[in-house]
Amino acid sequence: MLIGLDVGTSSMKALLVAPDGAVVASATREYAFETPRAGWAQTDPRIWRRAAIEVLRELAGHPRAAGVQAIGLTGQMHGLCLVGDDGEPLAPAIMWNDQRSAPQCERLERSIGTAELIARTGNRLLPGFTAPKWAWVMEHEPSIARAARHVLLPKDDVRFALTGTAATDMSDASGMLLLDCANRRWSESMCRDLKLPMDRLGTLHESHEVCAPLGASAAAATGLPAGLPIVAGAGDQAAQALGTGIIDDGQVSCTIGTSGVVFAAGDRWRASPDGNLHAFCHAMPGRWHLMGVMLSAGGSLQWARRTLTPDLAEAALSAGVDAYPLMIELAAAAPAGCDGLIFLPYLTGERSPHADPQARGAFLGLTPAHTRAHLIRAVLEGITMGLVDGLDAMRAIGLTPRSIRLSGGGARSAWWRQLLTDAFAVRTSTVQVTDGGAYGAALLAGIGTGCWQDAAHATRHLREQDECTPAGEPVAIERFRTAYRSVRPWFHEANR
Repeated sequence: MLIGLDVGTSSMKALLVAPDGAVVASATREYAFETPRAGWAQTDPRIWRRAAIEVLRELAGHPRAAGVQAIGLTGQMHGLCLVGDDGEPLAPAIMWNDQRSAPQCERLERSIGTAELIARTGNRLLPGFTAPKWAWVMEHEPSIARAARHVLLPKDDVRFALTGTAATDMSDASGMLLLDCANRRWSESMCRDLKLPMDRLGTLHESHEVCAPLGASAAAATGLPAGLPIVAGAGDQAAQALGTGIIDDGQVSCTIGTSGVVFAAGDRWRASPDGNLHAFCHAMPGRWHLMGVMLSAGGSLQWARRTLTPDLAEAALSAGVDAYPLMIELAAAAPAGCDGLIFLPYLTGERSPHADPQARGAFLGLTPAHTRAHLIRAVLEGITMGLVDGLDAMRAIGLTPRSIRLSGGGARSAWWRQLLTDAFAVRTSTVQVTDGGAYGAALLAGIGTGCWQDAAHATRHLREQDECTPAGEPVAIERFRTAYRSVRPWFHEANR
């Protein structure tokens, strides 16, 4: 048996997976993150640490947990967790969707140069990444920066709590902007320019490699055996890709969670010339991937549920059902194109392909004839068009997928799957696994301890389902792009 542990944005999830790939049990703990100021997003890492102990303890009580041979980790990328000499967090973790470091990004990109950044790391400096967060702490909280013994990502902070070992993997480290992704090693030049001692970063591993044993205190707290191997794991998107079978060159997936990601696996290193796509290491040795990432995909729908349909959310809660199918049913009653209404889904800024932390959400084209159904559909169409932006950035550098594998919460709706398929203009499908990130982490644990030979062996049981082919009119992507270009100067002026 293998365990996959996922340190998510809003919940901790653990899966117990059998050698035939079947999910035997799962455990989840939900939590919230703080937004103390506009553009900020942070969490006390102790919340993640406690939630990890709780879900592992729940799985340890399962009758088949006696056969657990390893744990794999995954989680939200880019967060900055600073740990002192006593092993305790020094400050709230600054999360992936935090925008406070935009000024540091601008200064560092001017001083280093965009072309040089892409040459070193394959990516541009964006506020979501870890490196500019460290620069912000150096500038605004220098005493905390001086006290930091370990600079960790969220999943790696949980590993540290479980094992006392500071370590990370290639895929998650790629999102720090401190990794030479092409050569799969820390970038000495980036660490030098950011005044970050490399010994604060921990050891670097391939995702399947065993890097630490479960410590005695964590074993006592969880009920799992001390010394249980823990593999390096992967960032959430690389683990999700592995968990849904996106491992070979040219395979493409689209995942809709809080963020939205278009992901293309590759067997060679390449970066987009202008850095509008993220170029990272994949969770397998000798593999890399490109990503188009929008910050508020499911996040925009969560906002709509809270703001536009509180009555539906309350009714769903009372009935013990999910509110999102009710929202999509409402949206389906509005016509395609929403009678001219457009929603820009940039509630927390945007990454790919715009690299614009000043972007904001907006409805454009409202008239008295528009109903709540129009508003909800416009949100769904806006999310979809944001994902098309990422896919078209890939097409612009020669990637032409013949099909796309969908996953995440958005893939559960047949109506939204068809909307995505029409917008992408290629065949789509899903697989039978619904928790791809935690599942991919469990697969890595199995690969690292000999349950499976490699990624192909670990994913051989995955089956395509929910196949969908383009059937309707594509969404009005050019109107969407024109709308963003038109209001972009206003966003920047208003934020100043």
